[in-house]
Amino acid sequence: MPGAEPSLNVRGMYKYLEKCFPDFKQRGFVVGYDTRGQVTSSCSSLRLAKLTAAVLLAKGVPVYLFSRYVPTPFVPYAVQQLGAVAGVMITASHNCKEDNGYKVYWENGAQITSPHDKEILKCIEECVEPWDDSWNENLVDTSTLTRDPLQEICASYMEDLKKICHHRKLNTQTNLKFVHTSFHGVGHDYVQSAFRAFGFQPPIPVPEQKDPDPDFSTVKCPNPEEGESVLELSLRLAEKEGARVVVATDPDADRLAVAELQENGRWKVFTGNELAALFGWWMFTCWQENRSEGSDVKNVYMLATTVSSKILKAIALKEGFHFEDTLPGFKWIGSRVKDLLDNGKEVLFAFEESIGFMCGTSVLDKDGVSAAVVTAEMAVFLDAKGQTLAQQLVEIYKTYGHHISKTSYFLCYDPATIKRIFERLRNFGSPNSYPECCGAYSILHVRDVTTGYDSSQPNKKSVGFQRRKAGCRFGLDSCLGRALG
Repeated sequence: MPGAEPSLNVRGMYKYLEKCFPDFKQRGFVVGYDTRGQVTSSCSSLRLAKLTAAVLLAKGVPVYLFSRYVPTPFVPYAVQQLGAVAGVMITASHNCKEDNGYKVYWENGAQITSPHDKEILKCIEECVEPWDDSWNENLVDTSTLTRDPLQEICASYMEDLKKICHHRKLNTQTNLKFVHTSFHGVGHDYVQSAFRAFGFQPPIPVPEQKDPDPDFSTVKCPNPEEGESVLELSLRLAEKEGARVVVATDPDADRLAVAELQENGRWKVFTGNELAALFGWWMFTCWQENRSEGSDVKNVYMLATTVSSKILKAIALKEGFHFEDTLPGFKWIGSRVKDLLDNGKEVLFAFEESIGFMCGTSVLDKDGVSAAVVTAEMAVFLDAKGQTLAQQLVEIYKTYGHHISKTSYFLCYDPATIKRIFERLRNFGSPNSYPECCGAYSILHVRDVTTGYDSSQPNKKSVGFQRRKAGCRFGLDSCLGRALG
């Protein structure tokens, strides 16, 4: 039955939230959605959002249901701004058109982590009978508990965005042009507004891709991380319009790809790790130039997931701020950032290598909208000095050391073989010992996220570990660490 599983999931979520928050029915719940269609199954993101809201409205919970599609980062932002206990975003991000799903955010504005995820699953398993009115999607139009936060949140988000705008005068005066593609998703209007908030002229939109299209009809894959093959329309339009920089948000606008025209006439599509090097340099430079009296660099933090480049660590070591890595997934970054903020720390930037970036802390999740406009300001600043993004990346490497990454995979679907591989790595030569070299390179440190061992930490304990997954990371001398698992 279309929508059955989402309704069941929300009923379980309601039971858990009711246990956790005595004031649940005062504080409410946020629901956002993207533009996915699923015409054949009648499970569009909008319908799933209405069904989600109906379950909660039927139980007397105020629901902040956006009246229009929004970027994913608007949901965690709204949860914090409105003081809601939690929120969901109905989206399958950059997955194929047949998919849909949702992300769950806790009251802190970060994606849920353990134990909340496990406890919600337990409650879902206990909910087998539907509730009265939980299938009445028209309830969102008739209930007095339905509230539309769109205008308030959009205005507040754009105002908060100005906190990370540092060169408005340059932005208003630049002749540098930008092209933006929203990949048939939600991003067009919001990126246009973000550019205006920074004082820019809005970027030139790719006409074939600016409006929502659940079929993603102009691309084989709606994932900007795929590079030039999916950016073809953007690059050709940029050449026609004389724009040097292309910014591409994925369909739910939480991730960002960037391409820049080089002097040789070719386009450079930056990897997530390369963009992170630029963002890290930029956010720290802006902090230095605008730091308040008495602010201490030792109170400043940047974060990245463990499978991402360690360029931020290199910058941190040289400049004196702190760097931390987390388990893969922005849910871990968001939760850790909230902990740091609650303890009086200042977090400038965080990222994961799959083009997910968090500039500032207004949103405790990756945000393609803010990343797009920060990229534009950085490009304009460099252009005023006669430099490009690619040239600045080289300068960063000269200052902090070259960080080059290449991702590849060996696929294995046999659990027994996987277990043997990792058992051998953990008992290499003798019991409870790891390899000491990889080819010609010495192994400096080992991080085993399955057992919780990390030789680079004073207490030998990993930041976090997941026994259900096999994963080891080896840091090599004079070479990038290689991750297995």
